[in-house]
Amino acid sequence: MKSVLVPLAQGSEELEAVTVLNILRRAGIEAVSTSLDGHPIRGSRGTMLIPDTSLDEALKRNFDMVVLPGGQPGTNNLKADARIIKLVQRMVEEGRYVCAICAAPAVLASAGLLDGKRATSYPGSLNSFPKVLLQTQAVVEDGMLITSRGPGTAMDFALTLVERLAGKAKRDEVEAGLVRV
Repeated sequence: MKSVLVPLAQGSEELEAVTVLNILRRAGIEAVSTSLDGHPIRGSRGTMLIPDTSLDEALKRNFDMVVLPGGQPGTNNLKADARIIKLVQRMVEEGRYVCAICAAPAVLASAGLLDGKRATSYPGSLNSFPKVLLQTQAVVEDGMLITSRGPGTAMDFALTLVERLAGKAKRDEVEAGLVRV
């Protein structure tokens, strides 16, 4: 079974985090949420989230993909955590998927992973990273890096992640069950 790590920081955007976790789990993919500080997470809009485990425990395992939700101050908290920077750099070196939505692509840019790469983000979040080839699509893929714009694109983002890990047929199956049209 494919596995995905979703690190949550205080102030993460809960709509993005829950959408990604829910859609991946609907596809039968193991999606593990973690807390940077070992405590429940108060999201950017005040919703309380209970992570599955601590980041330190999760880092003892290997995952096929890591997904960073955005939101503020969640993104800044992710960016300030040396464990997260080391994790995303290692995952890229190992040829595994590294994904981020909303403001969180700035974490990848801060780690030097988006230089010369196509990416998207919440408007303005990547303005201080001139080496990023900024795009405006809802979801942008550049090799094993997948980025998305924000809460409104979370479902498209999550379905893209399902397709990359489990194939188009699984994506179509999950999407049909969501009754999006």
